[in-house]
Amino acid sequence: MEYVLKTNGLCKSYRRYHILNGLTMNVPKGSIYGFVGKNGAGKTTLIRLITGLQDPSSGEYTLYGTKHTDSRISKVRRRMGAVVETPSIYPDMTAKDNLIQQYLTLGISGFDGLEDILKLVGLDNTGKKKAKHFSLGMRQRLGIAVALCGSPDLLVLDEPVNGLDPQGIVEIRELILKLNREKNITVLISSHILDELAKLATHYGFIDSGKIIREMSAEELNAVCRKCMRLTVSSTAILAKVLDDMGIGYSVIDDNHADIYSKPNITQLTLALAKENCEVISFEEHDESLESFYLSLVGGAVNA
Repeated sequence: MEYVLKTNGLCKSYRRYHILNGLTMNVPKGSIYGFVGKNGAGKTTLIRLITGLQDPSSGEYTLYGTKHTDSRISKVRRRMGAVVETPSIYPDMTAKDNLIQQYLTLGISGFDGLEDILKLVGLDNTGKKKAKHFSLGMRQRLGIAVALCGSPDLLVLDEPVNGLDPQGIVEIRELILKLNREKNITVLISSHILDELAKLATHYGFIDSGKIIREMSAEELNAVCRKCMRLTVSSTAILAKVLDDMGIGYSVIDDNHADIYSKPNITQLTLALAKENCEVISFEEHDESLESFYLSLVGGAVNA
C-alpha cells in the first residue's frame, strides 16, 4: 500500500509539557483518513507539524516519501492544502479575490482554474459579496477553496464541520466526498462529530495522550461496530458448536458471552442449546457506534 503521509515516533514538547509522545501513523494514498481524539490529544499539533507551521522535538515524518529533514520538503508540501483551526481568508475580499490572492502568494502565473474551484465548492455565484458577509458554512467552503489553489494531492482539514448547522455539515461532507472520489485527493480530517465522520472516512487513526492507539480501515471498524445479538450462556464452547451446525456467524467474547451476527429463531436456538445442556441466561441487541467504540479504547467523554 502506498502512503502519502507516514510518521515515526513523532514527539512535540513545550518545556515539560509533552503534546505528542512517539506518534506513529500511516495515511494511505486516496483515503479519507479520520483523525479521532479528545481535546488536547494532539490532533492539531500533528497537523501543524506536517504543514510546516512547527517543527517536531524528535521523531520524523515523510510526505510522499520525502523526510521532513530533507531540503526538498518545502517543495513537496506544495502538494498539500490545509485548513488549520480556522479558514485563512480575507474577510473584506470577495471569494474570487481571496483565490486570486492565494494564487499570487503561491506564485502561480495566470488564474487558470480559479472559476472551476469556485464552482467546485459552490461559491461561483457569490459575485461581489465580501467574505465577512458569508455564512459560517460558506466561509468554511471558501477556506477549502483557498487550500485547493495549486491543485494539491493531499487536503488536511482540522475540524471542518465545527459549529456548522445541519445543512452546512451536509454541504461540507458532500464536498469532501467529491474531492476524494472525483479529484482523487487524499483527505486527512480531524473531527469530534464522530457519527458524521463515520459517513466519510475510509480509514481511521485514534489518538490519545499524543499517541496513535489504533489504526484501522472503515471495513474493520464496521465489523467491530455492526449490529448483533449478544448472548449470555452457560458455555460458549457449546454455543459455538450449535451455531456452527446452524450455519450462523458469531464471535466469542469469553466463556459466557458471544455475539451472533444474524437474527436466529430464538426458540429453535434455545431448544438446540438445551439438548446440549447449555442454558441461555440472557440476550440483547447490541450496536456499537463509532463514539462508543472510541470510548471503549480510551475511556472518558469525547470532547475534541
